[in-house]
Amino acid sequence: MIRIGQGFDVHKFEEGRPLIIGGITIPHDRGLTGHSDADVLLHTITDAALGAIAEGDIGRHFPDTSAEFKDADSAVLLEKIWALVEGKGYKLGNIDCTIIAQKPKMSPYIEVIRKRIAELLKADISQVNVKATTTEQLGFTGREEGIASMATILLIKA
Repeated sequence: MIRIGQGFDVHKFEEGRPLIIGGITIPHDRGLTGHSDADVLLHTITDAALGAIAEGDIGRHFPDTSAEFKDADSAVLLEKIWALVEGKGYKLGNIDCTIIAQKPKMSPYIEVIRKRIAELLKADISQVNVKATTTEQLGFTGREEGIASMATILLIKA
């Protein structure tokens, strides 16, 4: 049995916050705004995993109205959801992620992000793909107002 899920997320930039993408702090003059640490990529992966097991979305499990999740580490949230995935008898087949950002350039960080995601999903790095693109200065990402990401995940019954 296999299950497929997809995720998408967006966060706008905010002064005075660290930029955390894929569980990695990336040097930049602004971070992303959000109730948690605003890791747009890990939120996307979390939603993709939840979609694959038909368990709603990240907001259902970790509402932004709850003080419990204020400034939460998105890696911890993903680990909780991954335990749910494993509890249903699934493991990672593969995941394909795209970060959509004009700046900062993501290419210097892709391999370390892949490694971190593989650790969080208890998988081999060969099962994790992360790529980045710009929008050629079009739209909110092109105007450097924020960052978006999307992911598709394949789960396999263990």
